[in-house]
Amino acid sequence: MGLGNPGPQYRNSRHNLGFLVLDELAHRLDASASRRAHRAIIAEARLKDSTLLLAWPQTMMNLSGESVAAIVRFYKLEIDQLLVIYDDLDLAFGRIRLRPDGSAGGHNGVRSLIGSLSNQGFARVRVGIGRPNGRDGISYVLGRWSAQEEADLGAVVAEAADAAEAVLKTGLLAAMNAFNAR
Repeated sequence: MGLGNPGPQYRNSRHNLGFLVLDELAHRLDASASRRAHRAIIAEARLKDSTLLLAWPQTMMNLSGESVAAIVRFYKLEIDQLLVIYDDLDLAFGRIRLRPDGSAGGHNGVRSLIGSLSNQGFARVRVGIGRPNGRDGISYVLGRWSAQEEADLGAVVAEAADAAEAVLKTGLLAAMNAFNAR
């Protein structure tokens, strides 16, 4: 699951970093045609002998849990089968941190997931966007990238996709050891 806000007005905002990383992962995995279901865009990809569902919830960020919970119920997924990718104010821009579970840490999209799933035991790829200097957090996460961030964004998205791919190929613990130390 990549978290973000639907619509063209949010496409290049910091809060849509989860969507951008999932887009890159879908490209790498040659994900099949997307369809709309469960208030999300869903694509399928193959990795080894497994079928992966890639989902971009089409609710607003703060309601992401409604879509994710519907997908989990429909596909009868276990909580340990989820990997959620999202932006994080508490990490410096470009920093990647993988976690097996935890609280929402102030992220309303993650808070929605925890509430809708009644569980916080899902794996995460947190991608740092940094804290705003003197700006309100809402306008910052919904705002556009700075020129410097824009210049570095491709590398950040690629590294976050590398981290997600590592979770899928080598497991969460090995991926955490590789990426959290960077």
